[in-house]
Amino acid sequence: MDTIYIGVDFHARQQTICYLKTETGELVISETETGELVISELKHQDKEKVRAFYAQFPRPVIVGLEASGYSPWFERLLEELGCEVWLGHATEIRRRARWRQKNDRRDAELIWDLMMHNEFPRLHRPAPQSREVLRMLRYRQKLIKIRTMSKNSLQAIALQSGLAKGSRLFTKAGQQELGTAMMSPALQWQCEHWWQLLEPLNKQLLETMVWFKAQSKGDACIHACGLIPALGCLRPSALCTRCNPSVAFVTHGRWLLMRASIRWNVPQPSANASLGSVKPALGYCATCWWKQRRQPSEKTRT
Repeated sequence: MDTIYIGVDFHARQQTICYLKTETGELVISETETGELVISELKHQDKEKVRAFYAQFPRPVIVGLEASGYSPWFERLLEELGCEVWLGHATEIRRRARWRQKNDRRDAELIWDLMMHNEFPRLHRPAPQSREVLRMLRYRQKLIKIRTMSKNSLQAIALQSGLAKGSRLFTKAGQQELGTAMMSPALQWQCEHWWQLLEPLNKQLLETMVWFKAQSKGDACIHACGLIPALGCLRPSALCTRCNPSVAFVTHGRWLLMRASIRWNVPQPSANASLGSVKPALGYCATCWWKQRRQPSEKTRT
């Protein structure tokens, strides 16, 4: 059975699909006998209709679409149906267009044409588990931003009340001293609410750390990177998640090694990290990258 390629111009509320079906070695056009491509539109309000549309195609099926922030649910649906998903670089796809005018039909046809001619600017898609780790890292970063804003606001209120405690403001003694300081009723109201907001944030951040530690158990890459004291607990998870699977090293291997060695300053012998502690992690990354270089790229099709 020949592979069916489907080009999708994906939007938040609808999608335009362009595809061809091949059967018995001959080109067969679905729903039309004019020899033209099949162009269809699907509304996202009815998810079952979207599922039924893609379930009708015999496997294998490859669906290509531009990378966007609102397509994860669609990607999961396709993976459940056994379809392969290709995400493309939106700028590169547009640069390959042969016309200036732009509409949904032409965009879907362009994506299909690039897939058929092996010119689709495909992006690397992390494994499902890696995508979950990246989502949790982004969520934790948002919590940290909110906590930082809360602490800065409390520091500003303390300075306006004549207290310059620095980091000691967030100890029990500092909190009691700020509570008894002279301030206006508005500042007192704000201070109480900032403290109420800060307590659950710290609890949620601790819960995310527990989640990351549970996910990192049994991971060889995270264990190797964890031998570097300067990396801490979360940086190994972020580094190994971006490098998994090792196909990412085809284009980003040297950059990751340089970033790990320059930004975190770990290869040079120091009090925090020795060169011997760096070798296991960087050696693991280099080995994965070299193995992938010796294998044919997944983008190459015969």
